[in-house]
This record gives sequence, C-alpha cells and structure tokens, in this order.
Amino acid sequence: MSMTPPPGWYRDPSYPLVERWWDGTAWTDHRRQPGTLPVPLAPPERGGPGPGRAKAVALVAAGAVLVTSIVTGVLVLGRNDGRDGAAAARTTPPGTPSAPSKGRSPSVPSTSGPRSGAPSVVVDELNGITLPLPGGWVEPRDAAEDDLVMTTPGTYDCPGDPGLCRRGRVVSRTVTANAEDSPKTLAEQDIDDAANTAYDRDALGDRPYRGITSHRLLKAGSVAVAGRAGYLVRWRVRTGVGPGGYVESLAFASSVGSQTPVIVRFAFDAGADGPPLADMDRITEGIRATGDAGTGGGVGSSIGPSR
Repeated sequence: MSMTPPPGWYRDPSYPLVERWWDGTAWTDHRRQPGTLPVPLAPPERGGPGPGRAKAVALVAAGAVLVTSIVTGVLVLGRNDGRDGAAAARTTPPGTPSAPSKGRSPSVPSTSGPRSGAPSVVVDELNGITLPLPGGWVEPRDAAEDDLVMTTPGTYDCPGDPGLCRRGRVVSRTVTANAEDSPKTLAEQDIDDAANTAYDRDALGDRPYRGITSHRLLKAGSVAVAGRAGYLVRWRVRTGVGPGGYVESLAFASSVGSQTPVIVRFAFDAGADGPPLADMDRITEGIRATGDAGTGGGVGSSIGPSR
C-alpha cells in the first residue's frame, strides 16, 4: 500500500534550500524560503513493494511510536506550563512527513482567533496572505466552491433555478493558466468571468438568478495590497430575478515563492439583506503577508479612482 503525504510545504527534492508546495498528489510551482519551523523532508516518490519499501515503512512506523511516546511525556510533564503545543512541535523528528502548519489543503483556509484585540483573520498559506474576517462573516464550512476563503453565514433559496445561494462570498486563487503578470490586465480580464460565475451560471450549469441582464462599472484603479502594487475592478450587476449584486476582481503579486499573481474575487448580493459594500474595501485594506503583521495593505485613499 502506498503512503501519500498530505498537502503542505516540504523541502524541494530538486533544490533542498527552499520549500515547495506538495498538493497531496504532485509538486506545484510554488516555492518559498524556509520558515522558522522545522520543514519535513520531501514526500517520497511512489514505488512498488520491495525490501527498500518495507524498510521505509518499518522506519516510519518506529518513528510514529517514538513521536507518540515523546508527545505523551511532554503533555504529562508540561500540562500546566502553557507550552504543550510548542514542546510537542519540537519533538517531531526531522524527516518525518507531516501535515502543513495549519493542517488544511490550499483551497481550505484556516481562521485564527482574535489576538490582543485584533480581528480574526483567514490564512491563505498557499498565496502567502491573511485576510481580515469582518463581523458578520464566517470561514467556509461544507461549501463546494473551490478556493472559498469566507462567506456570510447561512443560505437562502435562490430566486431563479432551484438551489441554495449565499449573500456574500470571497475567493482567493492563484493565477496559473495565464502568462500575464500585470495586476491591471489580470483584473480587467477576470472581472467578466467573476461576474458570470457569481450571478450567471453556476458549476452545474444552473442559473440561480436567471442570468445577468446588465452591468455597470463602479470602480477601477490601483491599490496597495500587502505592501505590493495591485489593481481592482468593481461592477454592479443586474440579474433576471433577485436584487443583483456587486462583483470585484482584485489582482496583485504574492509575497512568497515566485510571487505568482493572486486574484481575490468578491461577490456581494445587493439589497438590504446583502453584506455592506464597504466590507470589500475593509478586506482589501486588511490583507497582509503571512508572518508580517506590520505589512501595510491598501488605505482608503489608495482605492480608486471611482468612475
């Protein structure tokens, strides 16, 4: 039986001085400088059974028993000193494949609670950013949409084709199928697809709002995102049924690895039941590079110009 390590950052087998993202089945093009935590060795190549394979399995099993024993001892001896988690992390033997630091796949972000009065944030490890989680928003649970980082809570019956709709969605994704790296060009190219995905046809081909009947440009311009130059385009869309909504494509370069461009998509229902439109700016202004809380995002004066 083959053992496939979970998605995460591992030492690059072709260049061990950097870390490379393993998506659970294959290596991606994402690389970054090593962090401060121990980095597991690269996931082993898949291979058939044999003496070498049996020996590797035996070593892994022995390592697992050792880790369990050490962690149990740490928990018993240090239960009251407030350092259980850090001590357990330090006892993991180098070379043992382990899950990424947040234990989630790239498309499922993790949420950390408030620290020193700061708002909760959603961590997108793959793209090297954190996004603030405004009041009235939650991390995605039981959502089928890829790369969804936050939603408004609950669902409602779609006004068009049968199904369940959400009042607000924010998606963060890596740009991999486009050689373009200009934030302006990427945002302008993406906004039409972002609008259609949110309010025209869903992944099943249904039309929850009976399609988009028109759109109007609300805002387009440069914006600072996590200390880097970005660009946003925002539309107001009208739909066949329902109140329509607001969509935005925000493009900027990632601060990790090869600085692959990132697109953050916003889709907010219009009307009294939709989330505040100002949350688009709040989230954009609060985007930070992971591990650098002091990195500045955009500020109100830098979002624009409006048209």
